[in-house]
Amino acid sequence: MFGERDMERTLLLKVTEPGHRVDRYVAERVPYLSRSRIKQLIMDRLVTVNGQVVKASHRLEKGDRVLLRMPEVEEVGLVPQGLPLSIVYEDQDLLVVDKPAGLVVHPAPGHRGGTLVNALLARYPDLPIDESKRPGIVHRLDKDTSGLLIVAKNEDARQKLQQQFKESRVRKVYIALVEGRVEPERGVIEAPLGRDPRNRKRMAVIPHGGREARTEYRVLEQLGDQSLLEVRPQTGRTHQVRVHLAFIGHPVVGDATYGYRKQRLGVARQFLHAHRLGFRLPSSEQEIELVSELPADLAGSLARLREPTLISADEWQSEGSESEEVTCP
Repeated sequence: MFGERDMERTLLLKVTEPGHRVDRYVAERVPYLSRSRIKQLIMDRLVTVNGQVVKASHRLEKGDRVLLRMPEVEEVGLVPQGLPLSIVYEDQDLLVVDKPAGLVVHPAPGHRGGTLVNALLARYPDLPIDESKRPGIVHRLDKDTSGLLIVAKNEDARQKLQQQFKESRVRKVYIALVEGRVEPERGVIEAPLGRDPRNRKRMAVIPHGGREARTEYRVLEQLGDQSLLEVRPQTGRTHQVRVHLAFIGHPVVGDATYGYRKQRLGVARQFLHAHRLGFRLPSSEQEIELVSELPADLAGSLARLREPTLISADEWQSEGSESEEVTCP
């Protein structure tokens, strides 16, 4: 199992024969890199030609200088761990997990254990592993995003599910609370995304060379100087919902990376929840849709916004009172 360090090494190639696609040229000249690894480097804007970010299909000219910036990798061992899982659907091909906030999906430097993958391997030791070395994982949620996530249990299911994601046939609906009053109340954000050239750990809108990204939204409720949104990403780029909402001036409440660092509403994470997930079952092609309601921390924050006189459970306890369950309409 592999993760990436912040360290990286560079490799400079000088083109002697014109006409090659850059991805194929790199594959021929650097045979120890897999095609999927090269594709990822190009998508992450880590391959440049004469100092310019290019697409995989870019044709090279004689004398071009191709620079690869390759993050060093280190091994991250996978250890099955008997951690609790909330499974909302399961059959012979897949399971759907209701992931809590704070749970990292797969091990990486800094998160070697206690991840969703560690918990999955304790129950399903034969999960399929693709070239990215992530057992069963066909899509991801950020550490501090809660909600529904699909896990493939065999290779055929993994490939079919990944194809559905690639063709944008998986229906994803998020609930997000954002800063400000969003206008218009329905809209589409179309802005290409890529690695932020100033901070490789962040994503950003990249007008030239970024990957196509499209997000639909509608306002569910205006709550003072915040807006509750239903968000439907039509593509699956890293941090897409968070970056797109910040791009239009309405970052997700609690998002310290793309919004305001100061925590609000007493919730120590971003107010973003993967609420609905619709897709076709790999074996039967039957369409299903699953729902995960807002978890208690987000539901409680929403209740306090709707009724400011409500106080949090922590405040009740600090006053020596018993906390009461709040049911959101």
